[in-house]
Amino acid sequence: MNRTRSRAEELAAEFSIPHVFSSLGEMVASAPEEVIYDLALPASMFAEALRQLPDHSFVLIQKPMGESMAQAKEILEVCRRKHLHAAINCQLQFAPFVLAARSLIEAGVIGELLDMEMRLNVFTPWGLFPFLEGIPRVEIVYHSVHYLDLIRSFLGQPRSLMARTIPHPHLPKLASVSSTIILDYPDPVRATISTNHMHRFGSKHQESYLKWEGTKGAIKARIGLLMDYPRGVGDEFEYCTLREGQEPEWVKVPIEGSWFPEAFIGSMAQVMRAKEGSEPDMPTSVEDVIKTMACVEAAYESSRLGGVKPENWL
Repeated sequence: MNRTRSRAEELAAEFSIPHVFSSLGEMVASAPEEVIYDLALPASMFAEALRQLPDHSFVLIQKPMGESMAQAKEILEVCRRKHLHAAINCQLQFAPFVLAARSLIEAGVIGELLDMEMRLNVFTPWGLFPFLEGIPRVEIVYHSVHYLDLIRSFLGQPRSLMARTIPHPHLPKLASVSSTIILDYPDPVRATISTNHMHRFGSKHQESYLKWEGTKGAIKARIGLLMDYPRGVGDEFEYCTLREGQEPEWVKVPIEGSWFPEAFIGSMAQVMRAKEGSEPDMPTSVEDVIKTMACVEAAYESSRLGGVKPENWL
């Protein structure tokens, strides 16, 4: 089903899909018992769509979990009341380079995790996402939410957040296109997100990477998809471990797959495993991602309030 029936019919013809529906209610009425629902709608429409699903359904909901904390709480309330087995498509947790990093960290290869950093300095073609024009929140809730969710999955819920999210004069219809976020954890842990989507000065100094540093080593993954998006330039994965008496040496490891489409496979697979009973706990369940949305809300509130003025100390 697509909100635009003609698009749905074109896709159905291309892939020999036998049925096209005009409404969600019509689709639900024809759905087999073993179905898993996949909601790919504007975030503001999720709660109403969820109300139309049968109780106890299994469902994967596109991120973000609403465009505000109020919408996120409404989605959670509907899921709880209808006993829906619902997960949010925060698929970065399932990207192959993230799974590889988590495996190394859990094996103790880099020691105790002390630092996580997401750095993005690219030119994003925002024209591919016209639905973002005119809405009050863009960059954090529709993009940096991935990194907030990912950092939480490694370090847990932060104590607080400090953030600034800003627009660009060349894109007056977008509320924000760049953000800086600091997640506050007990010493000595540091976690930062820096995103600049408007680096319009060629590829030479573009960057897109995740970095983990520990007491015994470090891991760095280039997220090539976000450079020259949507074509991408390919991912890279490397790690370094400290050895007494030796100079640090980085080792490159080939990783099969990338953020798209492999991470999406993992995101849906968690719902499929929950439905069959082999792994009932979904890493990105609505019960967990509501905490990510609390981080999103805290970041926007921090950006609204501003920082401490130097003049206060003069």
